[in-house]
Amino acid sequence: MEKLIKRILMLIIIAAILVFGLSAYVTQSVKSEIAGVDTGRGISESAAEDCRSIDPQCILVLGCAVWADNEPSPMLKDRLDTAITLYKNGIAPKLLLSGDNSIAEYSEPDCMLQYTLAQGVPPEDIFLDFAGFSTYESVYRSHAVFRADRMIVVTQKYHLFRALKACEALGIEAKGVASGQQKYAGRYYREAREVLARDKDLFKGLIKAKPTYLGDEIPVEGDGTVTHLN
Repeated sequence: MEKLIKRILMLIIIAAILVFGLSAYVTQSVKSEIAGVDTGRGISESAAEDCRSIDPQCILVLGCAVWADNEPSPMLKDRLDTAITLYKNGIAPKLLLSGDNSIAEYSEPDCMLQYTLAQGVPPEDIFLDFAGFSTYESVYRSHAVFRADRMIVVTQKYHLFRALKACEALGIEAKGVASGQQKYAGRYYREAREVLARDKDLFKGLIKAKPTYLGDEIPVEGDGTVTHLN
């Protein structure tokens, strides 16, 4: 019995080392691609130049929770504010808003669109991805459907590592800008969950797993999808 317990403990230790080791590998391998952090005052000029150095075609904004009144959650609002600031400062000419719309009653892209239009971004510069059901799928579709080869990714810093690693795996040249470094509710749960999510997306990138949906190509260098929806 004692030997069995020791073996079980050893397996648990090995599994923990593997899980946390792979997560650490993801963060370390792409941390240099995080150009800067927006704390509400924009990013530094050096960070802006780092973003411009890849001549980005668009800014990918990763969706997250929308409140019942169709208002963006604080995390999503911070992502949108950062992306809009980057857009208005000429970092990239288009916004690609990607999120979950798997059920009719819930649409992250529609909420993101409403907020972005209210901030004065013209519809011809906005692209919507309604099938961004996960970070990996949003990144995959940005390349496969929207034909983005070079882009800025906007989300909170803890989340950026996974997104940038997916870009690297899928052949997308990307820079990350971290938004909103406030302490959101549920912070510790999200950060713990992110360790496993990094490992999962690392393997997806290695095998080039396809997303739930693909569809016709909508090149991000054309007119935004919003002009086609109206």
